[in-house]
Amino acid sequence: MSIVEWISMPWHWAVGGIAIALLSVAMTLMGRKFGVSSGFKVLCAYAGAGKKIPYFDMNLKDNRWLMTFIAGGILGAMISVHYLRSPEPVAISQSTIDYLSGLGIAYPESDETGLGFVPTVLFNFANWKGVVLALLGGFFVGFGSRYGEGCTSGHAITGLSHLSLPSFITVVGFLLAGCL
Repeated sequence: MSIVEWISMPWHWAVGGIAIALLSVAMTLMGRKFGVSSGFKVLCAYAGAGKKIPYFDMNLKDNRWLMTFIAGGILGAMISVHYLRSPEPVAISQSTIDYLSGLGIAYPESDETGLGFVPTVLFNFANWKGVVLALLGGFFVGFGSRYGEGCTSGHAITGLSHLSLPSFITVVGFLLAGCL
């Protein structure tokens, strides 16, 4: 088995969890918070928003690492999509497949399109509607995560590991909303 085949095969979920935990500990030891939503604030500061709005006025040198981290994440995603795609469909339960089918979303059983196992009904960048929906969704996620001082993952991973009371309250709210 080649290294590319080994990397592109499905891995156990715990591998990702351990990697996130190690990265979170390393970032904490370096005095940094592990999170990407702060990158939206840094991007606005790079664009010059700090000259007009005090919230965006920051030392950009101190945030170069974050922009490098985000660029690495984007580059890693591009490499994995183009070169490390798994030949196997995503393993989801039959009840989920049936539910999605009821919504008009077909479960891709093969990769004959060469786009991977992404439902192109939802994520279709071949037309303007898909691009506009992706940009609009990205804006709302970015705005919401900054307005909430972090995304769900950031509060749950970094906030709880730093024993932040606001993050604890936020995560409890996420869990309660998810149970409803």
